[in-house]
Amino acid sequence: MTSKEKTELICKILSDKKACDIVYLDVEEKTSLCDYFVIAGGRSKTQVKSLAENLEEKLKKEYELIPRRVEGVRGGRWAVLDYTDVIVHLFGDEERDFYRLERLWEDGANLKRYED
Repeated sequence: MTSKEKTELICKILSDKKACDIVYLDVEEKTSLCDYFVIAGGRSKTQVKSLAENLEEKLKKEYELIPRRVEGVRGGRWAVLDYTDVIVHLFGDEERDFYRLERLWEDGANLKRYED
């Protein structure tokens, strides 16, 4: 599976669980950390936690993809799941407004809004 295919799969899984404002950024030329960032929101701590847990479970069970690292899920305000070439950032509304990761990494051409 390519990085782009993994990114689109992650976006689809998040969309199916009603994540808000899903975007992805192609950062392959900007950093050696990964190829893509996926950024999405949840309406509550419970939803952010649920989105992270569902994504991790579904990718492991159906695609044998296990994150290299997972952070922040328990608190429910934000979560990061590192799938090596794709890093997923999930935020509550306030946290997303505060961190504004889209603005740190976008150059205008590399930001895509996910739509089913």
